[in-house]
Amino acid sequence: MDTPPKLKPMSIRDMLERSEDQHLSPLATRSSAATRRTVEADSPVRMAFQRDRDRIIHSKSFRRLMHKTQVFIAPSGDHYRTRLTHTLEVAQLARTVGRALRLNEDLIEAIGMGHDLGHTPFGHAGEQALADVFPNFRHNEQSLRVVDVLEKDGKGLNLTNDVRDGILRHSKPRSSIQDAVSGHPSTLEGMVIKVVDSIAYMNHDLDDAIRSNMLKASDIPQCVTIQLGRSHAERINTLIVDLIDHSLVEGQPGTINLSKETQAVANELRSFLFERVYDRINREDRTMQARGIVATLFEWFYRHPDQIPGTIPELPGESMERRAADAVASMTDRYALELHQRILPHQVMVP
Repeated sequence: MDTPPKLKPMSIRDMLERSEDQHLSPLATRSSAATRRTVEADSPVRMAFQRDRDRIIHSKSFRRLMHKTQVFIAPSGDHYRTRLTHTLEVAQLARTVGRALRLNEDLIEAIGMGHDLGHTPFGHAGEQALADVFPNFRHNEQSLRVVDVLEKDGKGLNLTNDVRDGILRHSKPRSSIQDAVSGHPSTLEGMVIKVVDSIAYMNHDLDDAIRSNMLKASDIPQCVTIQLGRSHAERINTLIVDLIDHSLVEGQPGTINLSKETQAVANELRSFLFERVYDRINREDRTMQARGIVATLFEWFYRHPDQIPGTIPELPGESMERRAADAVASMTDRYALELHQRILPHQVMVP
């Protein structure tokens, strides 16, 4: 009698993927279906989106986020948000939503950790300044470029296509927290990041604006305090619970949405922040000087390509403008200030 062949034991990854099939929502993205631009062997322990998250966290670009402006340029206090703390808040809130809706938390976390890797120094002011000299620069597209090309000396991180899609398509226009700049994400997990990104930064930017004395709590529109809450924690809780309650993930096509009433109030808060915080900061002398620094550094690198840091790969067929933009976008606020001071030692940043 023939001896039956021995079955290959299941790996830890196999067991985790089976658990996903049993417990996730029918519309949740499965790790087992993940694809990459370059095929690679599976890990015996980690699922695909876990590996993506780990690659992002261990990247140089992720570490630099701790020294990049969120909104307030060179604040004097220790408790203002940075691009890194914003990233962590987004990932934490989005995982809460993902767990409640039985979506893929690993995919959500990987997109959340990587969505702002391409941000310039000095926040959105720096992004606009770079776009002025390198047309069509957008931080979401730069974030994708970071993970696809710039990391690992031009090799990139070879992330899964679902994570890449979520990174590219997280941006929103000024008018709404749910409209699209680069199209809507192809996964529900990507849509969670898209909405939660706005929920996170609206509320922590409001908190920082009050901390800086730019606003008083009494300045907040009455509809916001009545419908969302009077404290930072209350507003976050209201928005996250509303998002969970009004999203549909059990049947096609699936949606990640706030209620119409709550979205309208959230957009009112967004408009208030643009008028009273973001636009005001953009008119400050310090912001104008920061924009000048970004433009100057771009011009410097374009004219002195030998000064472009070795961490920026020189890729065949790409223009010097592209390399100069990569060099500037990769900088922390601190490094940009130090390099600008070396180039133009007589210019001092406005305090």
